[in-house]
Amino acid sequence: MRNVLLAGFLVLGISGALSAQEGGPQDEKAIGELARASQNPVAAMNSIPVQFNWTTGGGLGDATQSVTNIQPVLPLTLNKEYNLLSRTIVPIVNLPAGGTDRIKGIADIQQQVYLTPSKPGSVIWGVGPIFSFPTATNPALETGQFALGPAFVVLTMPGRWVLGAVVNNLWRIAGSSSTTAINAFFVQPFINYNLSRGWALVTAPSITANWNAPSGQQWTVPIGLGVSKITRVGSQAMNVSLQYYHNVARPDAAGADLVRMVVTLLFPIRR
Repeated sequence: MRNVLLAGFLVLGISGALSAQEGGPQDEKAIGELARASQNPVAAMNSIPVQFNWTTGGGLGDATQSVTNIQPVLPLTLNKEYNLLSRTIVPIVNLPAGGTDRIKGIADIQQQVYLTPSKPGSVIWGVGPIFSFPTATNPALETGQFALGPAFVVLTMPGRWVLGAVVNNLWRIAGSSSTTAINAFFVQPFINYNLSRGWALVTAPSITANWNAPSGQQWTVPIGLGVSKITRVGSQAMNVSLQYYHNVARPDAAGADLVRMVVTLLFPIRR
């Protein structure tokens, strides 16, 4: 975990060095607008976030669990009033299985679709369905189930702040009845405070509940903080973030400490 943190700080340091020559009022304004757009889950901007999560401690002991989420985001114009935003989540997992054994593969893929105003006011919102498909490539990861539920996004951007939350719940609608039925809740509050030159303080804990787990084993509740930086590699804009979370509530077998690094390729839509 220490090596992960060092690598993350190195990436952020390189990001700062790459953008050290950015300056001037116009550059600062453009960077600030790009930072705020990158922090908006339903912004009209193509992006490819790649989220690396490393978890250890607690029920994992000295072992480390790795989950990489590839999350391409594609906004589509529906009409003059509304956009549709598609977000696909492809989880690639690497889990300890005792001794030197590991469980590796792609888990169930999720698809989120949000209806959102094309010209939002002070409160920005998105609403739509979330789907889960039985795409696991390793038998140890299989649910064999299709799941469906509602998904919501709400946020506001006063001054330097970006404040909001993403909420959804999934229920099994078809598929295998030999595995525990999916009934999973997710809420991710997010708070961003934007500094100068594309830097920001961020927190976005992924709070989850498995409603079919035994009492006392349902909730995972992390708290933590991180930093992010808007930068460019050549002409490619990106947002790089490093965050740390500690699970103040968790199932007995779950890890206690999580380091998250997110690299998001940004493709602003030119109008």
